[in-house]
Amino acid sequence: MKNTLRKIVRSTQQTVEKRLQPSVAKAFKHAKAEGIFDYSWYKEHYGQFPHELAAFKDYQSKSTSSNVNPSAQFDTEYYLRSNVDIYLQGEAPLTHYMYHGRHEGRASSGVISRWLPASELLAKDSATWKQQKIAIVLHIFYPDFVKKFAATLSQFPTNIDVFVTAASPSIEKAAAQTFKKLRKVNNVFTVVSENRGRNFGPFLVHFGKELLNYDLMCHLHSKKSLYSGREQTQWFDYLNNFLLKDKHVVKSVLRLFNDNEALGIYYPTSFWMMPAWVNHWTCNKPFAQPFVDNWGLDISDNFLNYPVGGMFWARPKALAPLLSEEYTYEDFPAEPLPNDGSWLHALERVLGLLAEKQGYKQFFYYPPQGKFTTDKTYISSSYYKSPESLLGDLQNFDIVSFDIFDTVLRRQYIAPDYAKLKLGKALVKEGVVTSAEAFVAMRNNAELECRKAQNFEGDVSIFEAYTQLSHALNISESEASKLAEREFHYDLAMAMPKDEMVKIVHELHAMEREIWFVTDIYYTRQQIEKMLRKIGIAIPFKLFVSADIKKRKDAGTMWTHIKSLTETEGKSFIHVGDNVRSDAQICGDFGLQNVHILNPMDKWKIAGFDIPALDSEQDILKWGPLISNVGRYPFFGE
Repeated sequence: MKNTLRKIVRSTQQTVEKRLQPSVAKAFKHAKAEGIFDYSWYKEHYGQFPHELAAFKDYQSKSTSSNVNPSAQFDTEYYLRSNVDIYLQGEAPLTHYMYHGRHEGRASSGVISRWLPASELLAKDSATWKQQKIAIVLHIFYPDFVKKFAATLSQFPTNIDVFVTAASPSIEKAAAQTFKKLRKVNNVFTVVSENRGRNFGPFLVHFGKELLNYDLMCHLHSKKSLYSGREQTQWFDYLNNFLLKDKHVVKSVLRLFNDNEALGIYYPTSFWMMPAWVNHWTCNKPFAQPFVDNWGLDISDNFLNYPVGGMFWARPKALAPLLSEEYTYEDFPAEPLPNDGSWLHALERVLGLLAEKQGYKQFFYYPPQGKFTTDKTYISSSYYKSPESLLGDLQNFDIVSFDIFDTVLRRQYIAPDYAKLKLGKALVKEGVVTSAEAFVAMRNNAELECRKAQNFEGDVSIFEAYTQLSHALNISESEASKLAEREFHYDLAMAMPKDEMVKIVHELHAMEREIWFVTDIYYTRQQIEKMLRKIGIAIPFKLFVSADIKKRKDAGTMWTHIKSLTETEGKSFIHVGDNVRSDAQICGDFGLQNVHILNPMDKWKIAGFDIPALDSEQDILKWGPLISNVGRYPFFGE
């Protein structure tokens, strides 16, 4: 009787909603009839809903920012990535596809399996999950986010306290008045913050220690970006969906924390529209040294799991070393801050490491599968790409540029300094030096001295480095020049093609794409040409060598030069390379399209292997060929 009555009520609700929202009802009818919205499939992945129309509206609402799917027949991420204009306009992708996209011949696909968690966390109901003492910590810079947060908090499933750091007195007043009216909010604490410390500084200065009195805390902040002439909030909306707004996800998070004391910090997997390298340290490792010194963190890996965007749930005691400190605003760097590379960017990256150091686990929600997991390998999901798919991406550009080392060329023993070590061993036999290892150090120091003499501007050639080294070795410049040639020939002998990448280079040339090679290296142009011939590059190309033209990718001077050339020629351009900073991040800062590929060491590590030290010839000979072979193709999925 009770179930029958519930069905009648829900059916009536759906009928009323259809009448009130005829356009939504029409889209729902079409999507259901064509099987591209599947209610059973959607419930299986994303929880229970009062009726079919409610599930469809849930998908429509989330799909403008989140990579959820309506059925096995439609991949939201693929459609929005292939049709970025739809993403930027904030249109519901399925509706656009039904009414416009398929008639315009736009790319679409059934659901693509990009990553499957190796483990799954299942939330269990209990009598205690609602009894957890919860603090919601908000930093509000934009006034319109007061209503946005209020709409979300009004639906929160348990009682909460709300802590607000506001960018202005008017925002503070609005937040206090609005949040105190919410039924689930017990207490509201507000302060006006200084414009320092971004989202972290204000709550650490004002509320850090107080948060240690709670079982759980959730931190969000208002976040917008402006480009393409339109305000973009998809990144915030994605995080808000799976931290506060989605009832099924929020209840599951609270139940999982309650059931498992080992879980310390939660956040959804990194926003799917971010660059593939978003989980890399980029230029932030030096800023993390205080956390290494104070908390004993290990930051040796280049890729790491962290709440990208700085929003997360956590047990405060999992972050106790951070929250228990006394802070003033002067402890945080002053504005303006760079887009990347600061103490705050490093702090965001160490939150997961800190929780783990405290003995807790990180866990995540992966929207395409609708699953919770502790599997940290999601950070590799953007690095699954077949050679055919990579070729398809690159062939859309007039000019395709490639980095050389670890992009189209690999070293047999992976270690860049092994050629120097081999030369050092030969020089020991010849009585020129007494230690091969000491020779490598002298050789590298000579190059460093040359760079210092140039105030680290431009670049240094191998011959300049050996001229500097001639003083330490007490040899003539002519003899030093011969040593430079010998080092090069040792390296040349160990140069091998990255076969799939070299094949792609030739296929692009066959499609009449222009091929450029751009490299930061101390070798001369003639030496690089010789290396490219050695690995089988047998097509016309343009070559940009830093030691030759005194411009470097990592300094940005090379990209200024490249951008000027592409604009003059009026051709589309894309660059492919393995260095997150110089080939991807800095290249992108100049508005140049790029594809980041995995360095062999990073692929080896992400594949689950420990990185050997490679500080002895024995280790280089043992591990070098294995890592070089694993990293031959720079993606997974070869």
